[in-house]
Amino acid sequence: MKWPMAMDEQNKNLLLATVLSLVVVVLWFVLFPPPEPEEVPGTSTAQSDAQPQTQSAPTGDVAAVPQSAGSADTNATPATPDADGSSDAPRVDIDTPTLTGSISLRGGRVDDLMLKKYRETLDPGAPIVTLLSPIGSDHAYYALFGWAPGGGLAADQVPGANTVWSLASGQTLTPQTPVVLSWDNGSGLTFRREMAVDEKSMFTITQSVENTGNDSATIAPYGVLARHGEPRDLKNFFILHEGAISIVDGQLSETDYDDFEPAGQHENINVSDTGWTGFTDHYWMTALIPGEASGARFSTFQDTSRNIYQTNIKQQTQTLAPGQSTAISTRLFAGAKEWDSIREYQNQDGVTKFLDSIDWGWFFFLTKPIFAMLHWLNVVIGNMGWAIIALTLIIKAALLPLAYKSYVSMAKMKELQPQMQEIKEKAGDDRQKLQKEMMELYKKEKVNPASGCLPILLQIPIFFSLYKVIFVTLELRHAPWIGWINDLSAPDPSSLYNLWGIMPWAAPEPGSILALIFIGILPICLGVSMWLQQKLNPAPTDPTQQMIFAWMPWVFMFMLGSFASGLVVYWIANNVITFSQQYLIMRSQGYNPDVFGNIKSGFKKKTGEEKK
Repeated sequence: MKWPMAMDEQNKNLLLATVLSLVVVVLWFVLFPPPEPEEVPGTSTAQSDAQPQTQSAPTGDVAAVPQSAGSADTNATPATPDADGSSDAPRVDIDTPTLTGSISLRGGRVDDLMLKKYRETLDPGAPIVTLLSPIGSDHAYYALFGWAPGGGLAADQVPGANTVWSLASGQTLTPQTPVVLSWDNGSGLTFRREMAVDEKSMFTITQSVENTGNDSATIAPYGVLARHGEPRDLKNFFILHEGAISIVDGQLSETDYDDFEPAGQHENINVSDTGWTGFTDHYWMTALIPGEASGARFSTFQDTSRNIYQTNIKQQTQTLAPGQSTAISTRLFAGAKEWDSIREYQNQDGVTKFLDSIDWGWFFFLTKPIFAMLHWLNVVIGNMGWAIIALTLIIKAALLPLAYKSYVSMAKMKELQPQMQEIKEKAGDDRQKLQKEMMELYKKEKVNPASGCLPILLQIPIFFSLYKVIFVTLELRHAPWIGWINDLSAPDPSSLYNLWGIMPWAAPEPGSILALIFIGILPICLGVSMWLQQKLNPAPTDPTQQMIFAWMPWVFMFMLGSFASGLVVYWIANNVITFSQQYLIMRSQGYNPDVFGNIKSGFKKKTGEEKK
């Protein structure tokens, strides 16, 4: 490798690595600024359901449902609902260790669901997280099931989105007590819907129909997930996928809200083996999982006239002769994306690639094992902050062989300083001669001047992967560490603005300009740790290099001040371990870094002669 001859080889390596790291972090900071929740205004307005669908939807409008069991169905024709009475319709309560809410007997909709374990904020009195909401509320979000008619059946001969079901058995839906809904069409078809739920977040919806009439009936079961408008807390953050998600025959498909195809122009996806479809938010998810995926069709689209986003599953059409009956099961996941639960549903309950509902990103081959290790450490230690530090130790131990070679090479470079200086003096302005003799010296002493860059380069994808893990995984949300660090997924809440809580006024709001300027304790510790790491080596003689090195720790300190606390904890731990490794390895090679001497020399005033 060729280097400019006027620069010291060792300083060049360190400068290259530092500048490269700075460029990467700057680009990251510019491309991925801290997200701010975006409030999406409601879109429903009142009107008569006799009006054409190109106008605004009535308050009671529900998602589009299949209206025909025939193969030409596009799943894009909206139902024509009656004025909705979800608020007045009878309801069946839901009560599990993780969920609370209710089911509306109008349509048998699962449209009222809250997550018991999670609150909106860290305030102990904050409301628990609402996942599903009925029509008529802001940002309605619900699941509904039914049968599409065929073979001459009219739409009102099958249960639809507004059908009022009867409660046949059960009072409250719990893991121990399923409920059964029933509806008779008065023409020989009796429909039943058994709804069960486990102790976590998985519902099992078993739809059955019995033909007691004199004619055959052709019908097809379906399930719909629909949300009115974009989510209230949509992040719109490049690093995170929010929107529709599906697995079809092992292939992951993701659709952002601004990429939904309009109803009628969307594609119907045929499933030949396995699959599921749903909506994913930052920490929560809903998913429809057909009991028999083979032969099913998935469709994802936006009803633009009513601003309803939805994803559907439609299973194979069935024809029932008089006296015959049939039953079909569909699972509905509605809950938090807890890694343990999602993995159990994938590995034990056969939900194909369910862990991919967590957005692992391009570096999934790093993010998945990093989080698995972090989760295991958190279980063992009992604190996510200490688990991050333990993970840092493991990563540094794995990279120790490379780090050892790098620091040994750096120590040898220090030993070669007198010889290098002698070569420079002899070569004078002859750059070709200087380069040739330098290369011969490196070859003779078995020194690689670029080896110091490799450990830092390897840290970059690890840093990005850990950033992804900390941002997207639920386990870091509201996870405390020590003292004032009560949410490792959020920036350090302390601030120089109020002297870290000493003064009687509040710290600036996260994301504000003041918060970026008046940083917290963790970012300051990061800057100090980087500054101390620099002091393992004397300051470079080149004035430009001196300026870059002098400002580098403090630039990083302010840049990372608004990053998640967990990431800053990792970086501080990484710097401290790197400092210790480098100090001990270089000493073992006969070079004694003069840390305190380098610190003192940095504060010395230049003499008048030096200033000239």
